[in-house]
Amino acid sequence: MSWRTNLACIIKAGGRRWFPVPEYSSLPPVLNNTCSVRKSTAPEKLVASVAACDTNGKEPGNALDRLFSLEQQASILQVLNTASDKELEAFRLLRGRKSVNIVEHRKKFGPFQRLENLIDVPLIQYKTAVEVCNSILCPENRRKKKSQEKWLLRKFIKPGVEQERLKAVKSIVSIVFGTRRIAWAHLDRKPTVLDWQQTECWKLTNKTYPTSFYLEEISSVISKIPKADLYILEKSGLSIQNTSLLPILLHFLITEAMLYALLNKTFAEDGQHRVLSINRNAVGKHFDLMIGDTRTSGRELVKQFLSESVLKKQPRVFFPQDLVVQYRQKAVKSSYRIEELYDSLLQAVAFYELVFGKDSELKC
Repeated sequence: MSWRTNLACIIKAGGRRWFPVPEYSSLPPVLNNTCSVRKSTAPEKLVASVAACDTNGKEPGNALDRLFSLEQQASILQVLNTASDKELEAFRLLRGRKSVNIVEHRKKFGPFQRLENLIDVPLIQYKTAVEVCNSILCPENRRKKKSQEKWLLRKFIKPGVEQERLKAVKSIVSIVFGTRRIAWAHLDRKPTVLDWQQTECWKLTNKTYPTSFYLEEISSVISKIPKADLYILEKSGLSIQNTSLLPILLHFLITEAMLYALLNKTFAEDGQHRVLSINRNAVGKHFDLMIGDTRTSGRELVKQFLSESVLKKQPRVFFPQDLVVQYRQKAVKSSYRIEELYDSLLQAVAFYELVFGKDSELKC
């Protein structure tokens, strides 16, 4: 298949590739001493026997309770019955929907009376429950975890920025571009959506555009983008080894270079980067939007954020009340998929959560 055919397929799909998405997402953990267990109560790592489980992965009887002493059981139940979903995410295998399911099960059926009740929680089977209990009794070394977070930031967010500068950041603009449009989301640290829109730009055909064309188009877009402390660009996951997609990859690289140069106006004066790049798949993994190596659509997740902004006191993303209806019509009721718009918002939220964590506390 020629690159023209590949290009035409992508343009027909709105310039972005998308697939159905999971309904829920995860949030990076920030746990401040949720539990403190004496070393003497911590058991050695226990290995669950898969063969002893039934076809649903459930272990009959009270096998889970028998693995731990009464004192250990009390310590584990204390955490399961008091920790929030965000705090539970700090423990092994409880990231994402499992921690939410534990809290919802607790609200519906009351506090856990014994460890065996943990297996009644959706998505948690016997083997998983054993590892969860072990991780609660033997939490990972926080220093090691902190160094891992630093490594993740260095790997997915480039170039590096000093911690003091990150602490001073009040707002960011997240920018995502495709083959037809550029979208941006302006968020402060709450995070509250201050501006969120897109603009139609080039409509790629089979011809090659000169650099002056890109400069004119992107300069026009930048004039509409609000000012912020940092600008975050999406780093495409396309491989240069896929020669059929080389024209699209070249388009992305030229656009990224133009945005970086035009937005980084003060770099020559103070030597400080104002424009950073974040890996597209890193954002996808953060929100559980990956199927293998493929990033799926963020539309359903954006719909969830919009609903939570109206229904919850402390939503994950704050939308101004006077603009919620407008954003919902734009992002949800659109007759075609505008993936750049969805992705620009998700990228901004992921950046804040990866860097600052809960309550805007710096993680790196």
